[in-house]
Amino acid sequence: MIGITWIYFTIKKRKLIRVRKRFFEQNGGLLLKQQLSSNKGSMESANIFSAEELEKATNNYSEDRILGRGGYGTVYKGILRDKRIVAIKKSRIMDEGEVELFINEVVILTQINHRNIVKLMGCCLETEVPLLVYEYIANNTLYYHIHNSGEMPFFSWDNRLRIATEAAGALAYLHSSTGMPVIHRDIKSPNILLDEYYTAKIADFGASRLVPIDQTRVTTLVQGTLGYLDPEYFLTGQLTDKSDVYSFGVVLAELLTCRTPLSTEKSEEEINLATYIVLSVKENRLLQTVDPRILREGSFEQISAVAETVKRCLELKSEERPTMKEVTIELEMLRKYNTHSNRQEVISTSDGDMGSTSEQPLDLYPVPVNPGFNKDDYSEQYILDSQLFHAISIPR
Repeated sequence: MIGITWIYFTIKKRKLIRVRKRFFEQNGGLLLKQQLSSNKGSMESANIFSAEELEKATNNYSEDRILGRGGYGTVYKGILRDKRIVAIKKSRIMDEGEVELFINEVVILTQINHRNIVKLMGCCLETEVPLLVYEYIANNTLYYHIHNSGEMPFFSWDNRLRIATEAAGALAYLHSSTGMPVIHRDIKSPNILLDEYYTAKIADFGASRLVPIDQTRVTTLVQGTLGYLDPEYFLTGQLTDKSDVYSFGVVLAELLTCRTPLSTEKSEEEINLATYIVLSVKENRLLQTVDPRILREGSFEQISAVAETVKRCLELKSEERPTMKEVTIELEMLRKYNTHSNRQEVISTSDGDMGSTSEQPLDLYPVPVNPGFNKDDYSEQYILDSQLFHAISIPR
């Protein structure tokens, strides 16, 4: 009986090893090694998790651990053995063509180190569907806060502008400060997460592309999200870093207006947010377009300047759009202007009281300060008609 039991478990263990090896190859393990080698990447900073470890972390992928669902699969909240909280992205069953996208995300994230980009902690390839393990981001997506926060104090104009500046800085880093430039290709408010300090974190690099240094554009199959998709990229298939600039312009428009990128419930003029805000800027109708709360909290000059930046990001011709580095500089200057204006308000309200500090509160709201924050880290819209919109196949 002892001999039979030993043989049974030996055979079972060998079978499990073969299955895991097959899944590893099926999920692109060999391609991952090749890509990391060719891109001089490294998995030294990331962990290779076992299937059992991640099953325990997610309570066997329990429904109550689901953080969200997307085009590529489901994200679960996990608690590792060392009590670290992580987000585990479980892809749906993929065909051979989609394996490359998954490996692409791993390769890109192993080369990125930025405080405003979600950190990849590791992966698991020995299951039927591949798994990615990220740092856990506690405060949902920017999309959620834009469309659900209402009058919540933390979602003030000052903090919206800060979040936009952080996201812009992360994109500028991807475009010009990595070993090989990265085009995200799916920038949208659902892919910008907020941590416990309401710091912006760009996520979801499944559709991203590395661009050889000697090239400025890449020809690819069109991928992106309706409402955020660069019209020039859609029409030509030519992907450039300015495609991300267009998508970021739509996110800025969301922050200004609290409107969704596309809304069939609006009038024909207002269905497409990008079109609507550009026309509003051109026709001096910004007051009717922006979120009323912003008008109460920010100066009209500052709001107009941000709207003008949005308009430039949404230009039809990519060469007429600014770079993300230029957008970041503009937003940083506008933030400094906002801080200066508020200081001036304190001084002016104090002058009439023999220099005493006014007790009248400013219309600003604090957020927790991240102890790891380093202040030195910051130093013609094309109108697609309705037929074109309905003809787009949404891949994500």
